[in-house]
Amino acid sequence: MRRDKSLFRECFEVLLIAVVFALFVRTFVFQAFKIPSGSMEENLLIGDQLLVNKFVYGPTASAWERRLLPVRDVRRGDVVVFKFPDDPRQDFIKRCVGLPGDEVELIDKVLHVDGEAVDDASYTYRNHPRVYSRSTYLPDEFRRRDNYGPYVVPSGTYFCLGDNRDNSHDSRAWRRTTVPREFVKGRAVLIYWSLEPRPGDPTRGLARVGRALSGFFERTRWERTGRLVR
Repeated sequence: MRRDKSLFRECFEVLLIAVVFALFVRTFVFQAFKIPSGSMEENLLIGDQLLVNKFVYGPTASAWERRLLPVRDVRRGDVVVFKFPDDPRQDFIKRCVGLPGDEVELIDKVLHVDGEAVDDASYTYRNHPRVYSRSTYLPDEFRRRDNYGPYVVPSGTYFCLGDNRDNSHDSRAWRRTTVPREFVKGRAVLIYWSLEPRPGDPTRGLARVGRALSGFFERTRWERTGRLVR
């Protein structure tokens, strides 16, 4: 009887340690994130499952910690996951294109930072050939899509755009415009799985798991597995 209790206790302790470690990793190091919309196409597709590095932007108490630990500030060009400024209950993923103090402007679809055009052809996708003017007769959503600013990014915030510039709900349209530093959760680093979506797929619960397992091999985009996010 004592031996059974000892074995049970050992198993329980191992399980408890595993749970605590998993919670620690999820909270402070890595978190999974699923691409829910087409705002980052063609770089990231609907159904891509990502690993998000939550440690890289972590706070440090001193300069020597920043030198020793693999942490840094958000950089221009990082693909970041953050709490949506207009509704912090939602998580968004976009590319940071403007740092605090940067002057950001879009001129006929071309992004400019501090007066210089940004060469973003390697990751930016535009599927609407029409360029909307700055005309005040156009709805804001069209005018701001292709011509925006100039706008100076406030201190402690970031200006973020989707890679699918013609179809992205981002800093050009948000009420709060920029992402506060404290809303940033981490940097997207790796696609660990990519599942081609089907119409009518459940978004949560056991039904979602069952649907994902159905046709697993046929729907998995194997060529995207292990791809680094750039």
